Amino acid sequence: MKAVFDKVSYQCSKAVTKSYSTSFSLATKMLSSSIRSDIYNIYGFVRFADEIVDSFHEYDKEDLLNHFEDDLEKALLQRISLNPILNAFQHTYHTYKIPRHLVDSFMKSMRMDLTKKEYSTESEYKEYIYGSADVVGLMCLCVFVKGDKQKYDALKESAMALGSAFQKVNFLRDLKADYEELNRTYFPYIDLAALDERSKNRIVEEIREDFKKGYLGITKLCNDSKFGVYTAYKYYNKLLDKLVKTPPLEIQNTRIRVPNYQKFGLLAKSYVNYKLNLVQ
Repeated sequence: MKAVFDKVSYQCSKAVTKSYSTSFSLATKMLSSSIRSDIYNIYGFVRFADEIVDSFHEYDKEDLLNHFEDDLEKALLQRISLNPILNAFQHTYHTYKIPRHLVDSFMKSMRMDLTKKEYSTESEYKEYIYGSADVVGLMCLCVFVKGDKQKYDALKESAMALGSAFQKVNFLRDLKADYEELNRTYFPYIDLAALDERSKNRIVEEIREDFKKGYLGITKLCNDSKFGVYTAYKYYNKLLDKLVKTPPLEIQNTRIRVPNYQKFGLLAKSYVNYKLNLVQ
């Protein structure tokens, strides 16, 4: 029965999430069980595509991405794939009627990572952020609102802003790996080879603005999703706070992390705030 294969597929997406991101996995556990698997399915899909362009240096990345995209097309069309990650994703895609242009924009940004090393203009930067992060937030929003088009439209800008904030925090945290290992620079107005406090603060202020817009949307989510998204928001805010306190030279040479004990402390505080109805 396909139901058994589907169950295995969902378990694969969950395993990918737990293996690649303890923080995202922890936040996803705080979602209602009715939508948790669907968020795992979205994460598994975007993580596999991202791994192709970021990690598989010994292989032909373009060929791998081409095959992955071909398999994705077939999965969405046929509603099945022998790739369990894509099989799980297509289920969520169809169940919540995720707009195809969101998937296409994501894959476009992943393809940009194959060859583009520098984003020299604001428009290039925004296009990449939209495809690599904003649309992921919108895919998740499709699940959170469960097909409510009116609510989706009302929360769309906030979901995009939150996706942008998460991505930009990752960019700032991963400066060393992106610049030295992948030879990439995403911020168009910053010389990463000479990052100073002023330049870092400019990035931080941009992220703070995204977080403000994103938080407004979190307060309007239903109980199925609010606590989980709020947990992720608190984690990334904590990571940003650590980056603010870290000298630019150290950011260039070290990947800043939030220790697990702090993550669980954040979870506890987030839960208290949520139960006291302070997320509003």
